[in-house]
Amino acid sequence: MLKFYVVPTSHIQQTWNKVEIMLDRAMAHSGGEYDLDQLKVLLTQGKQVLCVGTEEDLIIKCAMTIEWINYPNDRVAFITAIGGKTDKQGFGEFEQWVKANGGTKIQGAAFEAVARLWKRAYGFENRYIIVEKTL
Repeated sequence: MLKFYVVPTSHIQQTWNKVEIMLDRAMAHSGGEYDLDQLKVLLTQGKQVLCVGTEEDLIIKCAMTIEWINYPNDRVAFITAIGGKTDKQGFGEFEQWVKANGGTKIQGAAFEAVARLWKRAYGFENRYIIVEKTL
């Protein structure tokens, strides 16, 4: 069972080498909006939040980054990258943290296989599909 932790901005550099590979795999699905080095900058500037899931020995098994989006009717924790292995215990703790920080929803962009997994494992529902055309 994983325990959920938020990595303080002041400890991103100390933690980075433990999560970099997990998050790098997620960057392959980022649509080119930013790369791994730029994600690190966003984390160190506090514009995104690094969350980790660890086992009892504090070995990091999962890393996730989120960006808070404040809408008039909702405060959304938007998952911008996720890698490694999650479980219901750790994700449940993440949900509680989101609520404790004023969050009303959790969102993330996912390709079909991940969307099915998140639906089955964590109760996510498809809301919309994001499409784009580069000009």
